[in-house]
Amino acid sequence: VQLQASGGGSVQAGGSLRLSCAASGLTFNRYAMGWFRQAPGSGRHFVARISRSGSTTYYADFVRGRFAISRDNAKDTAYLELNSLKPEDTAIYYCAANPSIFGSSGPAGYDYWGQGTLVTVSS
Repeated sequence: VQLQASGGGSVQAGGSLRLSCAASGLTFNRYAMGWFRQAPGSGRHFVARISRSGSTTYYADFVRGRFAISRDNAKDTAYLELNSLKPEDTAIYYCAANPSIFGSSGPAGYDYWGQGTLVTVSS
């Protein structure tokens, strides 16, 4: 199983990025997908999750209204669109796969993790 996260980069505050998470080696539509982030010197924090079908999404309070999670089960890929970025959004962003229908907002329960993609937001 492999989750390949990509799309990170350096942007100015207020900018946007679209992260992708391409999955292989698993039946993608049998996994909820989640995104987490880890800032320097900090733990890994939940950002967003999406159900197996894509019909249900859930966000951390600090990103609601700015970020959007989605998935394309035909392409075995999950996405996280980041808008109105702030310097405090600077972190490594990780995607993860959870075998439950809706996923979870904690890291436990996620069987597989991507390698992370770095997002840097400058003021």
